[in-house]
Amino acid sequence: FRLLGLHPGPDISMPASASLAGLAEADARRMLRELIHAHLITEHVPGRYAFHDLLRTYAAEQAHQTDSRTGRREATGRALDHYLHTAARAGRLLDSSLEPVVLTPPRPGAGAGQPADYQQALAWFEAEHQVLLAAITLADESGFDSHAWQLPWAMLYFLFARGYWQENAAIQRTALAAAIRLGEAAEAVCTRHLAAVCIDVGDHDAARGYFADSLRLYRRLRNRLGEAKIQNSLGYLAEQEGRYNDALGHSEQALHLFRAIGDKTGEAEALNAVGWHHGLLSDYQQARVFCRQAASLCAETGRRRTEGITWDSVGYAEHHLGNLAEATSCYRRALSLLRESGDRFHETEVLGHLGDTRRAAGELAQAREAWQQALAILEDLRHPHAAQVRAKLAGTNAV
Repeated sequence: FRLLGLHPGPDISMPASASLAGLAEADARRMLRELIHAHLITEHVPGRYAFHDLLRTYAAEQAHQTDSRTGRREATGRALDHYLHTAARAGRLLDSSLEPVVLTPPRPGAGAGQPADYQQALAWFEAEHQVLLAAITLADESGFDSHAWQLPWAMLYFLFARGYWQENAAIQRTALAAAIRLGEAAEAVCTRHLAAVCIDVGDHDAARGYFADSLRLYRRLRNRLGEAKIQNSLGYLAEQEGRYNDALGHSEQALHLFRAIGDKTGEAEALNAVGWHHGLLSDYQQARVFCRQAASLCAETGRRRTEGITWDSVGYAEHHLGNLAEATSCYRRALSLLRESGDRFHETEVLGHLGDTRRAAGELAQAREAWQQALAILEDLRHPHAAQVRAKLAGTNAV
């Protein structure tokens, strides 16, 4: 009861409570049942336990009065270990291109969840979303610097895919501050991640500065994987600013670096970027060639989300080559993959392109349906692209 008062966030799972107390899960489950029967905690949803606010405050006060400072710190460390090692496994299942880091070893008594596949990983992040944000704040304030940067590292893709860009920016800033205290290897990763989320929130100048800092660190560390990832991201930044020739140059550099180090996952992403940037430069034949290569490599490596994004790129090329039925087929394939992976933002991109293709085919009702679906998601994400979709809908409504 006392240690539960030290836990961050609105509620706690049974496995996390076992790690917090350093207990076997069977013992933790028995004790949680006793606390429920005593009306000290509630099981507000199956497997998740919560306090009334006054009882939480009382439990924390009892912990500070009864347990030693060392004991409280060890309990906090075990809980943070549980979240870090579970989040790392889940993060890698969501994004196999997640840059490898050496994790803080777990303390004795700390267990980790074992999500088995993409869907289980996504469900775990959804369930623990608010707890993980609170855990990062706790780690930062309590001097657990490794946890304070490695938890945001593990959460990067989940927060991006679900549209939590402002949250992502906030925790990546926390991560960078902690990483600077620890050394250049951590700092290089966190600076790159913060640069990437600065693009998501529209702060391109800050992104450019952070990318330059990260690239300098990666080169000092002789980390070619990091360099390749930065070149890929610089291509995306240039694309967002309408500098399509520069974007193509960066994506070609990324492709060269990924191939040089034998990174097939990165190669697939870079192939798609090269093809997409050819398409933005109106070279649709080259776009189709590179993007279909990327789709094949994604299927080979099992990168379902990247494969979905790539089929969107193929559809874009096919549309502009006049193959509207083929483009529609590609977009449907992309939507299936992206919905499976939970990437809501890229789902809106595909729906927008699908609507464009339907309009080009004279199918205005189907075009409006696709755009309305995209608009609903963008409004939920509070994304500025919603204005562009509203304009398309207004244009077709006037026809």
